[in-house]
Amino acid sequence: MANIINLDRVSKGYGAAGQLLTDVSLGLDDDARIGIVGLNGAGKSTLLRMLAKTEEPDSGRVTHRRDLRVASLPQTLTLDADATVSDVVLGTAWLPQSMGAEHEWAGDAGVRTILDGLGMGYLGLDTPVGPMSGGERRRVALAALLVRESDLLILDEPTNHLDVAGVDWLAKHLITRRGALLVVTHDRWFLDAVCTMTWEVVDQQVHTYEGGYAAWVLSRAERQRVAASVEARRQNLLRKEIAWLRRGPPARTSKPKFRIDAANALIADVPPARDQVSLQRLATTRLGKQVYDLEQVQLNAGPKSIFSDLTWQVGPGDRIAILGANGAGKTTLLRLLAGVTKPDGGRLVTGSTVRPAFLSQELKELPGHLRLLEAVEEVAKRVKLGDRELSAGQLAEVFGFTDKRIWTPVSDLSGGERRRLQMLRLLATEPNVLLLDEPTNDLDTDTLASLEDLLDSWPGTMIVASHDRYLVERVTDTVYGMFGDGRMVHLPGGVEEYLARVATPGFAPITAKGAEAPPTGPGLSAAELRQARKDLSRLERQMTKLSEKEAKINEGLALHGSDYDKLVELEAQLKAVRQEIAQTEEAWMELAEKVPGN
Repeated sequence: MANIINLDRVSKGYGAAGQLLTDVSLGLDDDARIGIVGLNGAGKSTLLRMLAKTEEPDSGRVTHRRDLRVASLPQTLTLDADATVSDVVLGTAWLPQSMGAEHEWAGDAGVRTILDGLGMGYLGLDTPVGPMSGGERRRVALAALLVRESDLLILDEPTNHLDVAGVDWLAKHLITRRGALLVVTHDRWFLDAVCTMTWEVVDQQVHTYEGGYAAWVLSRAERQRVAASVEARRQNLLRKEIAWLRRGPPARTSKPKFRIDAANALIADVPPARDQVSLQRLATTRLGKQVYDLEQVQLNAGPKSIFSDLTWQVGPGDRIAILGANGAGKTTLLRLLAGVTKPDGGRLVTGSTVRPAFLSQELKELPGHLRLLEAVEEVAKRVKLGDRELSAGQLAEVFGFTDKRIWTPVSDLSGGERRRLQMLRLLATEPNVLLLDEPTNDLDTDTLASLEDLLDSWPGTMIVASHDRYLVERVTDTVYGMFGDGRMVHLPGGVEEYLARVATPGFAPITAKGAEAPPTGPGLSAAELRQARKDLSRLERQMTKLSEKEAKINEGLALHGSDYDKLVELEAQLKAVRQEIAQTEEAWMELAEKVPGN
């Protein structure tokens, strides 16, 4: 290890934003892999710019090792509209001459691998960047950094505009890349996958922690518990987050490098993240039995076909994640369910009690003449979410708005704050169906934890289109994939199954349960096919009930082991139930052979 950058008593502030950093001293080693977290506006991007020496501190000193090669991806960038992909990635149309042009290994094959990994394999090297979207330009700029060697790679929100597969590819690429890494991102899975140390920017200081996001949450909560310096509400929120982390996949819980016993003591009395049975019962009460019923739906986005023949049911209390590449049609589907658009064919039936709230990716017009609290109270002064009743001010606090900030005019809010306010106002309408399109955009990690805690106890149907793997695993129970073939594919293996399918050349997605494929059964009309599917569902429910009955009889056998007469009676019942199970299974298998996709 060798030191490459030092910050010595560095301070930085701006007139309107106030003081961001005060007397910060840090060192960076040549093999460091550091994730930077903190609230929006805390100074994370400012810290990155000073480390890269693109901005000078107000006081203190930033020193670089001689001949240090720094490659930096800022939050905002400007590319020459006349430049091509080749000019940006291989030339110096964006990067300075000091970064160098075309390295030996950065030929067409190397560039193509990186563009493919970032989800831009459809681009030619002679494609002009002028007509591209902001997300495409950002990915081209990221590719320009990745084809070059550097001693320090600084990335500010690199996962923005990447889908789940792109984030997974970038994480694997960075893990094998030589040199130091500094990254600011709200993608907590990415932080855990890539980083071995975390810097938290808070209260004008930078605190250092060993490990990625999970280790940071656990260590910070332990430090706060010992110091007893934070209020009970925030502590309880952290403890819930820790409970979920410790109960999650082994890969997540094995990362933290601190005393596991302390973590277990901290979460000993924390209940599960959500009581699914109670929430399902509440959801059924509020929504009835029908939410969305799509039957042979055709859906287009301009000339592009999204679905050609989709049959899909969404029920009360369903918590569904939709995964797919950019442009797969996830937003178009949510707009259909929200009632913004209508199907181009087929039938969509929405339950009579459904009150949807649609969070789009665009920042809708907000009342700029009002203050933040007034903008919330304009919708509702008190909100009931599940078993919690909150005032407008308390709901604002959940979304990270302090007492002082709630009196800020809406017109003065940052982009991230306006995004939070947009979601806050949606929840204040007390919907019973949430349709969320990339809800984590512009939200910091603390606000995301608060949002997830709120969604854990929210009784209703939730459909989330997101590239945030952490959010998907935390708040949803069922995952569907959209692979551009006109079908919804049920993924029992969740995100891992999605990534495995995407990585398999020439894969053929299977039809989801309830997602209809074109009929191929011999002699079955569309009406007969629908009836056959209903019969299959009825037989599946019957088998479930019979299995439960069999389990109760077995419990009775164990309980009455010394009662001969009772045992004879129970044995006869068990024989009859098993015979009925066999007959039901045989009927199901016979019918399933006639129904395509089963």
